[in-house]
This record gives sequence, structure tokens and C-alpha cells, in this order.
Amino acid sequence: QVQLVESGGGLVQPGGSLRLSCAASGFTFSNYPMTWYRQAPGKERELVAGISKSGGSTTYADSVKGRFTISRDNAKNTVNLQMNSLKPEDTAVYYCYRPGYWGQGTQVTVSS
Repeated sequence: QVQLVESGGGLVQPGGSLRLSCAASGFTFSNYPMTWYRQAPGKERELVAGISKSGGSTTYADSVKGRFTISRDNAKNTVNLQMNSLKPEDTAVYYCYRPGYWGQGTQVTVSS
């Protein structure tokens, strides 16, 4: 069955960095675009970044452009989100998404 398992979340100070990873299994990873979403308390889930099947095309929310980088490794069935210059407003649960399936999420907290 399809599984998406996120890791790498945690507590970081403003201006710090984190790298999230999503390990995928149960499907042909290279056949699907992948996306990171996030949901802050009391807010709707929002798209953070997306990447095409080959990794050749990416898209970002305006709020994270220039700070976050999405990448994928089709040989390892992983999609990553490098997050730099983190701000308190980046605090949220981050989810990995393949069309039709969600991971369980990983908490990112940016606070001093």
C-alpha cells in the first residue's frame, strides 16, 4: 500500500534551518509529482512547494520563495524540503502529498 513517511521536523530558532524528508513506498515514485503542504493551528492547509515527476520543474508558495527548496531522489524514493531562514510564521505541521495520499505530518516549530 502507499505510504508516505515524513521526518526531520523539530524546534528551531528564527533564522535557522531544517531539512524535511518524505520516504515513499508502495508505488512507482517516479510516476508522480510530489508536494509539500503545511497547516498551522486554526488555518487551512496550504501548498508550500511542488516538484514534477522528473524533478525538473518546481513551484513554491510566495511566502517561502527564496528560502525553501524542494528536491527529489527517484532512486531513493524520497522528496525533501530544505527550509532556510525560518520564521515564526513557518510554524505548522508539514505534510508530504502524492495525488490521493497524505503522509502523517511532521511538526515544525520556529520559536526563540
